[in-house]
Amino acid sequence: MSVQNIRERFFPHIWCPGCGHGTILNNLLHTVQELQIDPSNMCMVSGIGCSARISGYVDFHSMHTLHGRALACATGIKLTRPELNVVVPMGDGDAMAIGGNHFIHACRRNIDMVAIIMNNRIYGMTGGQYSPLSGEGILATTAPYHSIDHAFDTVKLATGAGASFVARTTTFHVKEIVSLLKKAFAHKGFAVVEILTQCPTYFGRKNKMGGAVQMLEWYRDNTAPLGSKKLEENPNLIPRGVFVDEQRPEYCEEYAKIIAKAHKE
Repeated sequence: MSVQNIRERFFPHIWCPGCGHGTILNNLLHTVQELQIDPSNMCMVSGIGCSARISGYVDFHSMHTLHGRALACATGIKLTRPELNVVVPMGDGDAMAIGGNHFIHACRRNIDMVAIIMNNRIYGMTGGQYSPLSGEGILATTAPYHSIDHAFDTVKLATGAGASFVARTTTFHVKEIVSLLKKAFAHKGFAVVEILTQCPTYFGRKNKMGGAVQMLEWYRDNTAPLGSKKLEENPNLIPRGVFVDEQRPEYCEEYAKIIAKAHKE
């Protein structure tokens, strides 16, 4: 972890032992360092929840805002300061529940930022309620007899809503996290990176998936890279990799053209 890009005074962090969010933070910082992005040109915007605490630990410009409104605030920042590298880490609720409407419209606008969906399939900070990413048959404090709700497929939702870069990996595949985040930062447009991350305290314990090690092994055994023989032989595995990488007009640049046209008239 790059010490120069963290706020050491806020450590130790609040995440539970074994939580995958620390792995995501570590690899995000490695990405910024390897891309040699000036920290003063970074801006992180987060909402509320376990995932949202990540903005408190990075030594970038940061905004810790309302639940589900991180993308709305990030849009305003990017429109006024388009030169900034804006990254928006979100959990299940911030991205897919209360923040779902902002998410689909951010996808269709194609505004240049990186949205990281930290998918642990549970509401961790507020006590283990099930989320739009939990899925059927999942036990949670608000689903003591199992959830009957279908889960959103983040990749399919982002693709259908128009995101021009969509990728998925897990906290087991740490090198892959850096690789995909590098591609997301290099992409001109709205980039979505879903990272499946373990919550041993609520999801793992409640659903008898074991501790952090066992949950990481589950990601190893139940996912496979796109185009791999493993996925071909077992299409029920969760695919990983880059699903969409397209060049489309970027929102801030198109908006600047409208402003220039209005000034001429």
